[in-house]
Amino acid sequence: MRTVLYVQMNVANLRKTWMSPEIVETGRTFQFKIVGSFLHCLEGHGNIPFSLTDSYVSSQGNRHPNSRSGLLESRVNSMGKWTVEVVAGHPCDVFEPSQRNPNNYVVIYLHGVNLGSLDDKPNFMQQFEQHGLVVVAPRTQRSWWLNRICPEFDPKLTAEDHVLQNVLPFVRERFQAEPPRIGLLGTSMGGQGALRFAYKYPDKFPVVAAISPAIDFQKRMERPVADEDPLFEMFEDPEAARQETALLHIHPLNWPRNQFFCCDPTDYRWIDSADRLRMKLASLGVPFECDLETQAGGHGFGYYEAMAKTAVSYIVNSLNSERLRIV
Repeated sequence: MRTVLYVQMNVANLRKTWMSPEIVETGRTFQFKIVGSFLHCLEGHGNIPFSLTDSYVSSQGNRHPNSRSGLLESRVNSMGKWTVEVVAGHPCDVFEPSQRNPNNYVVIYLHGVNLGSLDDKPNFMQQFEQHGLVVVAPRTQRSWWLNRICPEFDPKLTAEDHVLQNVLPFVRERFQAEPPRIGLLGTSMGGQGALRFAYKYPDKFPVVAAISPAIDFQKRMERPVADEDPLFEMFEDPEAARQETALLHIHPLNWPRNQFFCCDPTDYRWIDSADRLRMKLASLGVPFECDLETQAGGHGFGYYEAMAKTAVSYIVNSLNSERLRIV
């Protein structure tokens, strides 16, 4: 017999992640069934990640009144889960799949300038679960993942040093994984950060995938956004910031063996720098893969989600190649 789930979610979650405010306001009741890591609406309104539900009651009498913890614990053996851990005094989101990849692969995810996480992004979660990937996602505020002090992150520790000195040891000790079994994944600010790490430290990060990389971040100083941008605290002027961009860290003889980047051609702020990266790598004879043609809404998680399968599959395939590589 099919198990039907009656799910309760708060209005804010519904509006943000699932359906329109008009449907929410009606107070209707919907039925769901379990499909992988999600609840699938039987009335055609799509899927909800388990991590976003507040509670559920099944037609077979199973009840978890304690929303998130009860439901997540009940699914730990079949869907994996997100937790928040503290690494060197800073929060770090961690995804552990229900069954880890037999080769012990780990992905380090670098977030964007709006600090968006992947714990409510179904396409990414599906890929992580499918490939058995542990995901470690440090939070460093609007640091641009640079080797410069960003006061809103830490007054003494740079984001780059945090990844190298704290996050990598955490991955080694907690999940027994070291390069080259670690892949870098980043979006927007984190996309340029991932590329920059890979170009500066290709032996540590031979596998990298960047979605919508904000490579020419110095442009934010030329046309400041409404709020106070921490870049002005890290650099004297846009030229000083440009000297730290990923493009200027590419070494013609020492580069990451596996690199993929993509950008929506309608992403007017960042497509030009992504295309310049393509041209520079090609002129140097550095191998890479890129997609600068797929359109999926410009810059933001709509596009990131559309490219999730491509980027994560690239990371897994590249980690497989690195594992089989004869040094």
